[in-house]
Amino acid sequence: MGIGDALSGIQGRLRPAGLLYSTYEHSLLAGLDKSRLPHHVAVMADGNRRWARLNAPGETLTAGYQAGAVKLREFVSWCDEVGIQIVTLWVLSPNNLDRPDEEVLPLLDVIVELVESLADEGKWSIQIVGALDLLPADTSQALREASARTQGFSGMHVNVAVSYAGRQELRDAFRSLLAAEEAKGTSLEDLSQTLEIDMIASHLYTAGQPDPDLIIRTSGEQRLSDFLIWQSAHSEFYFCEALWPDFRRVDFLRALRSFAQRERRFGR
Repeated sequence: MGIGDALSGIQGRLRPAGLLYSTYEHSLLAGLDKSRLPHHVAVMADGNRRWARLNAPGETLTAGYQAGAVKLREFVSWCDEVGIQIVTLWVLSPNNLDRPDEEVLPLLDVIVELVESLADEGKWSIQIVGALDLLPADTSQALREASARTQGFSGMHVNVAVSYAGRQELRDAFRSLLAAEEAKGTSLEDLSQTLEIDMIASHLYTAGQPDPDLIIRTSGEQRLSDFLIWQSAHSEFYFCEALWPDFRRVDFLRALRSFAQRERRFGR
């Protein structure tokens, strides 16, 4: 079942917007200060499994993953509509791969379908960030091929974090940095004296991108959980009680309003 098929079956379980919410949406959108919106928004889309247990009892957890993918697809569109330049979606950590195959394999299928549907839009640049070598070969190949189809697109940049963990990213960054410096003939002693922050940043999965201004996490959890631990040094956080499939455009606009009202000090 693809994202489009899942959408028709899942929409009935998602909370309806209603006239009141629609009116409130328009009010929030009209009141946003467009000059104070984040350039890069990242989301920790948490709560898909709990949503499935509450809304699809007796079904597999795949219903929650499909509902979450539908919401991620909507979320990307919401970001595009308000002019966000970069979006990062965390869809899978290496720890998730330790779950039973009957749970992991359907989740991987949903992720591939999501990435392919984003690529099929034909306007967003899709980048896969994470340790793809930990995934089944057919999954990593499908993700790479979908991403490759979007290279050169000038629209919003969408990072999809698959098999992603922040400490793992830092390990890979240091490995890459050490290999690059060794190739240039730099000794470890010299590197220890010349190593700068920007040198490390240039070997991250997100090298060349601005760090996220705003990180949203759903389902009431209030922790970073090894997500973008380098890039989030000066990020603003917004925590929402809603399980991810129940996250509404109203919630998104509230997050943007909250961000716009904050005074960012960047550690100063």
